[in-house]
Amino acid sequence: MKKSLLIATLFICVICGCATVQSIVKSTFPYTAAVVIPASAPVGTAQTATSTGNSFDQNFGNTGTRVNDVRIVSAKISAGNPSEFNIGNLASAKIYMSKMNGDEEVMVASRSDIGPNVGNSLVLDIDNTKFLDALIREKSVRIRMVYHLRNKIDIDARLKVVLGISASPAN
Repeated sequence: MKKSLLIATLFICVICGCATVQSIVKSTFPYTAAVVIPASAPVGTAQTATSTGNSFDQNFGNTGTRVNDVRIVSAKISAGNPSEFNIGNLASAKIYMSKMNGDEEVMVASRSDIGPNVGNSLVLDIDNTKFLDALIREKSVRIRMVYHLRNKIDIDARLKVVLGISASPAN
């Protein structure tokens, strides 16, 4: 009887421990994308830049891992090349995430009041009211940035978009 109770307790601890480890490992992970703003982009009109979003775990949805309540928890744009590019050259930016074919597009972050002297990185305002469960289970996602240039730029600017995603282990 004591042996059965010990085995049952040990089994429950292992199961709970796996869920806890899974929660720690899979709870927050970044999706990154590099978008290019061409030097030819006009000032003051809505422009679009798209890229494929990459995660440290490209097969996240296909590994048998069951998660739910997937939401955006952070969003940041930073200068890639040139590294000193001033994000303040943008007057506004909106970040959308979708399947690669553009279906199920969701706005995940935005900023409409970008200051002219922001520097080479900017934290965006997130919209975490929508679940991204279906998108995260895709092999790849499309990241689309809609932006308005404040100033004409002289060279193509490569920006890095980093989206922090949060997930909970499914019951």
